[in-house]
Amino acid sequence: MDIKSLVKTLHPLERKIIPFLTFCKTFYDLVEKSMMKDVEVMRALQWLENKEVLKLSESSTQMVSLDENGEKYADEGLPEIRFLKAIKEEMDVNDVAKKAKIEKEEIGICIGTLKSKAAIQAEGKPLKVKVLPAGEKMVESESLEQKFIISLKTPKPFDELAPEEQFSLENLQKRKKIVKVDTIKTKSYELTELGKKLVKEKDLDVELLEQLTPEMLKNNSWKGKEFRSYDIKINVPKIAAGRRHFIREAIKYVKQIWLEMGFEEMEGNIVQSAFWDLDSLFVPQDHPAREMQDTFYLADGKNIAQAKLPEDIAKKVKEVHEDGSDTGSKGWQYKWSEDVAKEILLRTHTTVLSAHTISKLKESDLPKKYFKVGRVYRNEALDWKHLFEFNQVDGIVVGEEATFSHLLGFLKEFFGKMGYADVRIRPAHFPYTEPSAEIEVLNPVKNEWVELGGCGIFRPEVTKTLIGKEVPVLAWGFGLGRILLPYYNLSDLRDLYKNDLEVLRNIKCWLK
Repeated sequence: MDIKSLVKTLHPLERKIIPFLTFCKTFYDLVEKSMMKDVEVMRALQWLENKEVLKLSESSTQMVSLDENGEKYADEGLPEIRFLKAIKEEMDVNDVAKKAKIEKEEIGICIGTLKSKAAIQAEGKPLKVKVLPAGEKMVESESLEQKFIISLKTPKPFDELAPEEQFSLENLQKRKKIVKVDTIKTKSYELTELGKKLVKEKDLDVELLEQLTPEMLKNNSWKGKEFRSYDIKINVPKIAAGRRHFIREAIKYVKQIWLEMGFEEMEGNIVQSAFWDLDSLFVPQDHPAREMQDTFYLADGKNIAQAKLPEDIAKKVKEVHEDGSDTGSKGWQYKWSEDVAKEILLRTHTTVLSAHTISKLKESDLPKKYFKVGRVYRNEALDWKHLFEFNQVDGIVVGEEATFSHLLGFLKEFFGKMGYADVRIRPAHFPYTEPSAEIEVLNPVKNEWVELGGCGIFRPEVTKTLIGKEVPVLAWGFGLGRILLPYYNLSDLRDLYKNDLEVLRNIKCWLK
């Protein structure tokens, strides 16, 4: 930009400060010389930096200066020295304090300090003090601390203190309000080549209109006038607009993916019975996941007895657990307990909604596709890759024509839209699916395979029990948090739920 064009963009504050740029070097110099408010000077400097007229910099310096008591002692002397000088032979301590004009709270400090330097002898009741030889020498020569205090009438940079001054500072800092060390931030600037040319420009006082008013339009006074050009690239305060939590944004996006693929959303309660959460999915009652260490149980013994189970399905679940019933399985070969199935818990997976959903399906309803994104709860030890409360994505496809290839196709489509181009599965084991597999995706940032969840086809022990006939049901479930971490450049699941306002304001939005 040439100088003439640049002048037309200058704000009145910039015009006012430019003449002082050549002989002032710091922000505070400009405030003093220009007689402008500090906020006006800072705005002008920032705007000029945007126009590449100058470069701003900031440095920090530790300055040592006198505090409230220090300013008093610089003129009157340290109280212990005044106390020492007031002693004539052996005197009552109160008489000495009165003579030296020592305040009551300073008497103990004086005695303690002088005794530590073997300058006085203090004994008897009432307490009497007497000057010792070391004290006589202190009277004759000015102490290091006193010299240091006097020198601080003009504050000094901490880095420039001599060794004896540093020693004095350490001693005086142990006492109340004598010296203080403050960090002083100094803002300075340096003119660029463009800036050096601008400060020599003589036509800075050109009259430019700042705004167009209704009155100017009515009386046509704007005609023939020149308006100031506005810099649309200038820094402006960032306004934090209202937005959804970034996890809610991601959940909305995930739901949209499944809806676009023709899936319906499942609904259901967070609080479930063990029957629906575990037993209906052919999870044995002695499975480790049922222990208190893995599951949050809510009910006591009285409430357990009040839980109701669907009689027809409960009977089938009991039979399939004990001997496999008519599914071709041997079951788990144990005595199934209705009381254990009635226990109330926080759902451990959203797959419980899949069990509810398929138990209500009729043959005329098929085929069907369902999904759910919802909170689940595990009694986990909290660390970077485990949470005790997190969002899980579940889905099922029910239909005679559903195959394992379809399952892989749905997963590849979903993860592709979540930013993962490569998806693979490997054999695994889950109590309610066969075949079972774990879902792995290639992390695009770290270029390594990461396990995100499980999938498979519901076993006959699940489908024949809940639907009444053996129908292929493709199923999957995975934690949403691990999918989101690479996108947000996070490595710890706990960071997803920190109430850090800066993170919530500045973290990028999910894909639209």
